[in-house]
Amino acid sequence: MNVLEVDDLTKNFGGLEALARIGFYVQPGEILGIIGPNGAGKTTLFNCITGFLPFDSGYVIFDGHELRGKKPYQIVNLGLTRTWQLVRPFFGMRVKEAIMVPSFCHRARSTHFSKKDREEAIVGILKEMGLGNKLETEVDNLNQGELRVLDISRALVTDPKILLLDEPFSGLSHREVENVSRVIRNLNDQGLTVVIIEHRLRELMKLVRKVVVINFGQKIAEGSPEEIVQEPRVIEAYLGQRRPKIGLG
Repeated sequence: MNVLEVDDLTKNFGGLEALARIGFYVQPGEILGIIGPNGAGKTTLFNCITGFLPFDSGYVIFDGHELRGKKPYQIVNLGLTRTWQLVRPFFGMRVKEAIMVPSFCHRARSTHFSKKDREEAIVGILKEMGLGNKLETEVDNLNQGELRVLDISRALVTDPKILLLDEPFSGLSHREVENVSRVIRNLNDQGLTVVIIEHRLRELMKLVRKVVVINFGQKIAEGSPEEIVQEPRVIEAYLGQRRPKIGLG
């Protein structure tokens, strides 16, 4: 049974069709990658799925629930949460304080009833994510890689069934990418379903089992990483005329 189904999703901005009848599904425990050129509609797709933008037609079914018309906080409370392309930390707070904010959502509170339970859960997440020694550190003093991990950690506080990651490798060094990749693999090994938008293809292809390709708001391909890198429409529309050496191993 699919945990997320998107079908015929269409979004218009005036006379511009940003998404045109997009459809795909995500199975429990899967890591799905979504790629496409700049302006292809990837983040708009995430915004529609998570309730930040209304869409014009089609539907999104998550865990048996129709998401169209629901507000972002309602969708989070169902178990679907996201990160953002641009990291949005709570500057001026310590790491432990910043990650406490999403713990007040209904889903998190229903999982951990008392403040003590929530604090213990948060400390556990930070330790698991490699930030256990940063509890009292000012968010302002974290490097870009640590901010990315903190962003993922905040999402995990909501106890998601699916985590949507919008360009988690953006602006990171090779070592930081390896660390975030390790975090994503560990989460998936524990059963978390993950959907990733990413431009850094070499790193993405090492993580995902299936890839959806969008260009000009339309899905032009779907398949395994091995299939996608051989697809002529993908090479032409996203990767250029020459087949790139992006690597799968």
